[in-house]
Amino acid sequence: MLITQPIKGVKVFRTIFYIPAVISGVAVSIIWGWILNGDYGVLNYLLSLLGIKGPKWLVDPAWALLAVIIASAFGVGTMMLIFYTDIKNIPVIMLTAKGEEEDKVKGLSAGADDYVTKPFSIPELLARVKTQLRRAPEPETVKELVFADIRMDLVEKKVFRGDNYIHLGPTEFRLLRMLLETPGKVFSREYLLKNVWGDNIYVESRTVDVHIRRLRKSLNDFGPDYIRTVRATGYAIDINPLTEEESKNPQVEP
Repeated sequence: MLITQPIKGVKVFRTIFYIPAVISGVAVSIIWGWILNGDYGVLNYLLSLLGIKGPKWLVDPAWALLAVIIASAFGVGTMMLIFYTDIKNIPVIMLTAKGEEEDKVKGLSAGADDYVTKPFSIPELLARVKTQLRRAPEPETVKELVFADIRMDLVEKKVFRGDNYIHLGPTEFRLLRMLLETPGKVFSREYLLKNVWGDNIYVESRTVDVHIRRLRKSLNDFGPDYIRTVRATGYAIDINPLTEEESKNPQVEP
């Protein structure tokens, strides 16, 4: 092995080689997060010296997979890197043999954007992947959405309640955005499924309830519940609770 050869620089190589074995996965992930950060990372700084504008390695879907592959060469820290950085904006598709309803609910509750059970066909999987990729972030004309004390930064893909940062997965982010864009309007589960998950994604309407519950839990840690459930109809975001009459005859987005 190279590390046993009496060559120049072997001590430096040995140090680099054994770093993953002596440093915890969390520490390694933090180091990689620092190296690959799109705003102040070491890698983008070195690229800037060559006149190259580096990408947002851990946010841009086109580069995130490559960044994880690079980090995984060290063997540790990769999964922590995924949670530590903004790669959470990358959609997650679960491929599993567990097809029971309880398993699907658990998977979606854990943050998955889609849940595919075995056996599945390659064309179906590709269609689901393409549907998720179509939701990749695009340049925003509106920079921010504000409702009461909830503020959504559409550029950085971050949500705040007052001064508190709210960690949301990509699906919860899209759900909240749809509600914030038209406060007071009631959206049916079918409409949310079509416009948040996409036409080619075949998921049950209960999926919406699972993600709304997760969204509520995240938001309500720092303030009152503004998401209103309209029985047998859908959801809206409103400061004032719906009246009994409004609940019976809501203005629903079909």
